[in-house]
Amino acid sequence: MLYTELLQLWHEAVQAVDAKDWQGGLSKLEQISEPTSRTLFNAASAHLVLGQLDLALKALDLTLAKDECLAVGFFQRAAVMMQIDRLEEALSDCIWAQKHMRGNMVIDYRQLGLRFKLYSWQVLYNAAAVYCRMGQWEQAKEVLLSASQERGGGRGGITEVALNSVLKEEILCPLLVPEDVVFRPRKQDVEQLQQRDFLGKAKVISSVIPNDDFGGFEPLRLQKPGFYEPKVDGTQDSRYMCVRIPYMARGPGQLTVPGGAVVFLFGEERRDGMATVIYDGQRGLLPMSLLDPADVKISKGKRENKVPSGIPLPPGLKPPTRPQAQPSPAALPRNTPPPSYTTATHAPLPTAEPPGYTVNTTNDQRVVAAQGPETSSVVLKVHYTYTVALSVPSDTPFHEVKKCIAQKLGQPAYQLRLRHKQHGSRVLTPLREEAEPGRTMQEVAEAGRATLWCQTEDPLDNRTILYQMVALYDYIAQGPEDLDFSEGDTIDILGDVNEEWLEGHSAGHIGIFPSCFAYKENTSITQGSMQ
Repeated sequence: MLYTELLQLWHEAVQAVDAKDWQGGLSKLEQISEPTSRTLFNAASAHLVLGQLDLALKALDLTLAKDECLAVGFFQRAAVMMQIDRLEEALSDCIWAQKHMRGNMVIDYRQLGLRFKLYSWQVLYNAAAVYCRMGQWEQAKEVLLSASQERGGGRGGITEVALNSVLKEEILCPLLVPEDVVFRPRKQDVEQLQQRDFLGKAKVISSVIPNDDFGGFEPLRLQKPGFYEPKVDGTQDSRYMCVRIPYMARGPGQLTVPGGAVVFLFGEERRDGMATVIYDGQRGLLPMSLLDPADVKISKGKRENKVPSGIPLPPGLKPPTRPQAQPSPAALPRNTPPPSYTTATHAPLPTAEPPGYTVNTTNDQRVVAAQGPETSSVVLKVHYTYTVALSVPSDTPFHEVKKCIAQKLGQPAYQLRLRHKQHGSRVLTPLREEAEPGRTMQEVAEAGRATLWCQTEDPLDNRTILYQMVALYDYIAQGPEDLDFSEGDTIDILGDVNEEWLEGHSAGHIGIFPSCFAYKENTSITQGSMQ
């Protein structure tokens, strides 16, 4: 959707929140087809006020999926987790909220449109509230003691009162972002939503027509040399006059006009009874007593058949309709579901040291145990006649990956051949899924990603691959027997045509190409290794 549409709905939702119309604000936010992390956070705040904790938690999951470093999002979700008794997950969110503060005592979110300051002691306070609900009063006391030593304002004796409550073994209420504090769009952007007339309205400064106040535009039309004659229809407000009888000029400035001629009254009647008129492109004087209003009505037929003047409208050409792609039945949906709290909170961060607001090692071990092990996945990009992407677990064997790719492409698995590039080399090496069944995708993945090249066995027809070459330049086929390829593509050499041309195979096609367009690396690949 357009950014102006998103901005308009966001602004209307904030206005509804200011008026305490939480349901109206939610309806505006739900109309945003491409929500941002800030609009999703506002939706979570509205659900919290309405008591819809499950919907608020879902909105916060989507918020953190959009922005994985939003500390206030983890802080808010930890408080919601406590209210639904998901204590281990709430403690994990407190850990990640403190980690994303990156050692700062306070983060001011006013630059992002949220009139709220998140202090480090507030995150520690919520962690102590989690320990209270777990019955671990000693850990809660130690966390509150470390929170009281944190710098930063906005405390107002809250930590001291909370410490007394912990000594009495009273459960602490979690801290939340105030309900009326939401992310707001920039004031400058909202002001630009109102339409402005930068040109203004035209104003007549000087005109040859008396009392002319017309400030618009008229199409161009043919005129006789002389003075401007305005276009009017009918006798109403018309300044066209008909001369009753012929008149001969009797003095300087007067006109000779035949009887029945139509003239345009240019000026008002003077004291001597003469008036300035325009006739046949000439301006002169005629007696006002000889002039009668002229009927200049245009017949209906002429009006309909009149050719319009001015700039014609552009032709009404319709753009061609875009062909609809037929999706594969096994294709994965584009919109993946929001990650759970585990995937949203346990992503690896640059700093390996956990936040040390707990004192003893026993509690650290409990936090690690609460996080639990998780299975990593590999994002796999497959180059075929088109490129597809899918995600598989890192411990998936090669033959299972081949089945997944075959299902994705809609091809039989036994006809596919998968190859990959080893680190530092541009030669494609086949995956030996049958010779070594114990190998998994973790061995070829780098940083959770892997790229494979997939080809079918049919174009080769069991021909022997002599060696491989790497394309130096792009080559566009000059004839039906030529082989197309791009710079960096790997070409399987099937034979020599002559000293300058080779026969090769690439991307499922066989053809000839100039040998100077590719070079051969030292690595040699035999037919046995290709299979």
